[in-house]
Amino acid sequence: MGSIEQTTEILLCLSPAEVANLKEGINFVRNKSTGKDYILYKSKSHLRACKNMCKHQGGLFIKDIEDLDGRSVRCTKHNWKLDMSTMKYINPPGSFCQDELVVEKNEENGLLFLELNPPNPWDSEPRSPEDLAFGEVQITYLTHACMDLKLGDKRMVFDPWLIGPAFARGWWLLHEPPSDWLERLYQADLIYISHMHSDHLSYPTLKKVAGRRPGIPIYVGNTERPVFWNLKRSGVQLTNINVVPFGIWQQVDKNLRFMILMDGVHPEMDTCIIVEYKGHKILNTVDCTRPNGGRLPMKVDLMMSDFAGGASGFPMTFSGGKFTEEWKAQFIKTERKKLLNYKARLVKDLQPRIYCPFAGYFVESHPSDKYIKETNIKNDPNELNNLIKKNSDVLTWTPRPGATLDLGRMLKDPTDRKGIIEPPEGTKIYKDSWDFGPYLRILNAAVGDEIFRHSCWIKEYFTWAGFKDYNLVVRMIETDEDFSPFPGGYDYLVDFLDLSFPKERPSREHPYEEIRSRVDVIRHVVKHGLLWDDLYIGFQTRLQRDPDVYHHLFWNHFQIKLPLTPPNWKSFLMYCG
Repeated sequence: MGSIEQTTEILLCLSPAEVANLKEGINFVRNKSTGKDYILYKSKSHLRACKNMCKHQGGLFIKDIEDLDGRSVRCTKHNWKLDMSTMKYINPPGSFCQDELVVEKNEENGLLFLELNPPNPWDSEPRSPEDLAFGEVQITYLTHACMDLKLGDKRMVFDPWLIGPAFARGWWLLHEPPSDWLERLYQADLIYISHMHSDHLSYPTLKKVAGRRPGIPIYVGNTERPVFWNLKRSGVQLTNINVVPFGIWQQVDKNLRFMILMDGVHPEMDTCIIVEYKGHKILNTVDCTRPNGGRLPMKVDLMMSDFAGGASGFPMTFSGGKFTEEWKAQFIKTERKKLLNYKARLVKDLQPRIYCPFAGYFVESHPSDKYIKETNIKNDPNELNNLIKKNSDVLTWTPRPGATLDLGRMLKDPTDRKGIIEPPEGTKIYKDSWDFGPYLRILNAAVGDEIFRHSCWIKEYFTWAGFKDYNLVVRMIETDEDFSPFPGGYDYLVDFLDLSFPKERPSREHPYEEIRSRVDVIRHVVKHGLLWDDLYIGFQTRLQRDPDVYHHLFWNHFQIKLPLTPPNWKSFLMYCG
C-alpha cells in the first residue's frame, strides 16, 4: 500500500504591499490566477481567514450593511450571516462553524493562505482501471434516486423508492418504474441506502422485498442518527443491515468495493458513495449539500447527483410579510438557476467522463397539493445537461425508467449507439395514476386515536420531544385539507423558553411562528414519534413567522434530533385517561 499523507496547499499569497494595505476588520481578497475568493479578518495582531463560500449551499459572501461592528458578512444566496471574528454563523443562530484556513507569514513579510488537506480515503490501495467487456458493467435507472448496477456477477441497488408516497403524502413518483423492478430488487446482492428520508428509505418498497428476502444485505453509513432508527416501528422484517464507517473501502469481491462518505453540511444524516469495479469509479453524491466537505475524486467514469431542487417547504408553504406569490415565484426561479449553475460547476470541476442527473423525479400529485405542484417548479435535467456540455466535454445521460447505460461501451466509444439502451418503444415513462387510498388511510387512522381525546397529550408530546431553553413561541393549529382550522381540532401555544403552554402570547420580546398542519399528518407524526420532515418537506404545513428569521436550532431538533423511541402513549393513557 502506498503511503498517503496530509498535504498543505497554498491557496493565496499576499505580497508585503498587499499586507500593508489590509484594513482592520473584514478584507475580501481574490487569487487572480484561480479566480477563487477569500475573506481575511484582521484585529490588531490577530488574523483569521476562510474561503468566500457559505457552508450552507456554497453562496458568496458580501459586506453585511446591517453590521455596525464590521465583523460579519452576509451570503447572497439565503442571507446567512457569518461572524468573521469567531467563524460562527449568527444567522441562523446556533447553526454551523466555518472551516478556517491557516494564515502564515513568509520570509518577505507577505501572507500565505494555507489549506491542510487530509489524505483522500479513496486513494488508499489504488487500482489501475482494467478493460471492461461490453455488458460487464451496466447501470439501469428505475425511478427517482434508484439505480440498479450490474458489476460483473454482482448486482447493487441504490435507494429503492418504487411504490407509495414519501414525506407522509407530499411526494409521489414522477416516473412509472419498469415492470420488472421487484424482480430486480430480489436479485440484488446488496442495497445501499444513503439516508433516512423516505424518498430514499422507502418502507413500503422494502416491505415488498423483505416479503421474499428478509436477509438481503443492506448497507448504510454510520451517521449520528441511525438510518434505520425507525425499523422496529415500521414492522418491516429486515435482518441484515450493515452500518459501515466512513471513508473505508468495503470489499465485496476481488473486483468490487465501495466506500461511503459523509456530507459536510449534514453529517448527522446525509451520505454519498463511491463504487469501484476493476479500477473504474462510480460516484453518487445523492442529496448531499457538500459531499465529503467538497473534496471528491476527480475524473470518475460516472457521476450522478440530485439536480431538481424543490425538496423543501421553503418558500411555497410560507405566507405573510414578503411572501407574496410574486416574491415566491421569483425566488424559486432564481434559486433553481443557482442550483443548476452550482451543479454544472461541480461537474466541470470534477470532470467525470459521464454525468447523470437523478434523485429529483417526484411530483406533488395528490389533488389537495395542486397549489404546491403549480408553484414548486423544478429544474429540467436536460437544461442542466446542456449547461454542462456548454462548459466542458463531459458526456451526459438523462435517464428514463428502464434505460441502461453500458459503461464499457461508453468509455470505449461514446458514439456507440448501443452504449445506452432506451426502454422499448411505447414504454410508459410517466405515471398518470397513484394509489392514494391505502396510504391516506394509514395517516387517517391517527385522527381518531384515543390519545387525542385528552388535551394533556400536548404537554406529554413536547416534553418527550425535549426542545426547550430557546426564546421562541409557536402556535400550532390543526387543520383540514385546505388549512382551515379542523372542527374540534387543537389550537395551542408552546413557549419553548420554559416549555410552557400559555393561553396567550407572553408579554416579553419573543420571536413567534405559526404552524398550521393537516390533522391526519400531524397526529400520525405525534403518535409515532416521527420527524417533522413529513410535515415540512412533505408540504403538509403552512407557516408564518414574525420576525422573518429561520430558527435553525428549533427546526434541526424536530427534523433530526427527536428521541429515537416514540412517546410512551400506553403509560400516558393509563395515567392521563
